Amino acid sequence: MMFWLTLTLSVVILGLAEAKCNANGTAFDFIIVGGGTAGLAVSARLSLSLPQSCILVLEAGPDGRDEPGIYIPGRKGSTIGGKYDWNLTSTPQPGLSSRVVPQTRGKVLGGTSALNLMVWDRASAQEFDAWEGLGNPGWNWKSMYKAMLRVENFFPSEEYGEEGVGHRGPIQTLINRILPEHQKTWIPTMNFLGMESNLESLGGYPLGVMRQPTNIRESNYTRSYSPEYLNLAGQNLILKLGMRVAKINFKKLTATGVTLDNGSILTATKEVIISAGSFQSPQLLELSGIGSSTVLSAAGVSIIKELPGVGENLQDHVRIMNSYKLKPNFTSTDILRVNATYAAQQLALYNAGEVSLYDYTASGYTYMNWSSISSNTSTYLTNIAKSATPNPSPVDKLKLSWLEAPYTQTVPQLEIIFSDGLTSVAGYPAANSSLYGSLFFTLISAVQHPLSRGNVHITSANISTPPTINPNYLSHPYDLAALKVATKFARQIADTSPMKEVWDTEYEPGAGVQTEAQWENFVRKTTLSIYHPVGTCAMITEKDGGVVSPELKVYGVKGLRVVDASVVPVGVGAHMQTVVYGVAERAAEIIAKEYK
Repeated sequence: MMFWLTLTLSVVILGLAEAKCNANGTAFDFIIVGGGTAGLAVSARLSLSLPQSCILVLEAGPDGRDEPGIYIPGRKGSTIGGKYDWNLTSTPQPGLSSRVVPQTRGKVLGGTSALNLMVWDRASAQEFDAWEGLGNPGWNWKSMYKAMLRVENFFPSEEYGEEGVGHRGPIQTLINRILPEHQKTWIPTMNFLGMESNLESLGGYPLGVMRQPTNIRESNYTRSYSPEYLNLAGQNLILKLGMRVAKINFKKLTATGVTLDNGSILTATKEVIISAGSFQSPQLLELSGIGSSTVLSAAGVSIIKELPGVGENLQDHVRIMNSYKLKPNFTSTDILRVNATYAAQQLALYNAGEVSLYDYTASGYTYMNWSSISSNTSTYLTNIAKSATPNPSPVDKLKLSWLEAPYTQTVPQLEIIFSDGLTSVAGYPAANSSLYGSLFFTLISAVQHPLSRGNVHITSANISTPPTINPNYLSHPYDLAALKVATKFARQIADTSPMKEVWDTEYEPGAGVQTEAQWENFVRKTTLSIYHPVGTCAMITEKDGGVVSPELKVYGVKGLRVVDASVVPVGVGAHMQTVVYGVAERAAEIIAKEYK
């Protein structure tokens, strides 16, 4: 896949061609820390909007655009836990039987957009409007929808309408051309259970059952992700890889640049923009002296600005998996891991530009509220949520309100994904197992608005020491109850025609799980993150624990902003990819307006 070579060289040449922007210099107008999902988007847009400004992007990881595990859709997930991953983990989680949970984040050009499973969806209009209600004028569905549409270039399909998709953006999306035979049972099964089909789920109303776009380039069926933005950039953008920022430098309360982990100092004459993600953006703020004095003192960092909200308000979606062994006449993507000959044939087809199982990313989706299961279920979970939240924060109040009318008709509480192949905490059956060679599908249930909140903080003044991540999974009783309801409902789905005709054995949780105690044990031992952390540099008022203003400026200092998922004040009922791109597009608008 050498088509990347020209793009890689062109970025370097563009940077050198502009006399004002010396790639080997030490002074720039803007320094963006992190060449990930948000960092590349905001830097490229600023490059176009502010052509007289010199923009430097610093990415700690390498360029992975020639890595098959990244660009081949059917290899999605294979790079998680490898060299392109920061390989962060949580602290042992009491709510999850003291398990340590992986916290995947991309350490590569493109960040987590290079590692994710390429889901392209959107939350409800009401959830984005709620951001404005938290004290953020201009941050609402109208503005975010406009920003998100600028990101994408959707390839038309009979399986999706026109509402909710863009056609002029750098990220290419489509409805995947591979649809496994057994997945064809997904929509009719969910229709039978009362979920309506939704062929325009990205337009602000996500409830229903559907297939959704995935971010794939139609011309060669490769991952389309944030490095695409580099094609838009002008001659004033400089990209440097393998460079990690150790701290932000200040003169009094104004950010003046950054110090790299090798001791080098780079100057920013206008702003430093942190786009390091929900774990490492608060880490960098704390290492630079911005955060809770208690945390900073314990880590040996001198305080510049007391801002206790840094690293707090961590929210994440939690997931649980039910998996089923297919009958012999069905083929799933598991065959690519157990049949080397078949896998080689499919890879040869892919490399030749032919239709291949390695094209596959698209899953079936359902977004729903609890009343879609039953009114009693909705009442039960709402009562638990309210009774166990006696002193709700502004974010908690929003989440509680979304459990009741009128939001039950618009805001999703549960996502269920039809995922081809086995996704299981137990892992694929061992080679000496009687089940080895079996093929599976998985129903992944993700609670969209959990009430547990955690934190991420430094424990050392050394950038090489990973931050301590404590999501507090299942610390709120609602989350445990919701996951139990979700995994039971997933079993009901699998037991409903026509889906029940395609499988013969429940692999997880297994037929032995029946009592309430057994369900709780299953939830505690198998629940995982779905890798959607937000909120740790929240765009909320400072008095309510916020870190950045509606202009994404860090409170109490000058010349410093945060632009990434960490500013999202309240988790939304969707995967985070389009949200983060939208935040970056909005940020570029705001910044460019100020400096024009």
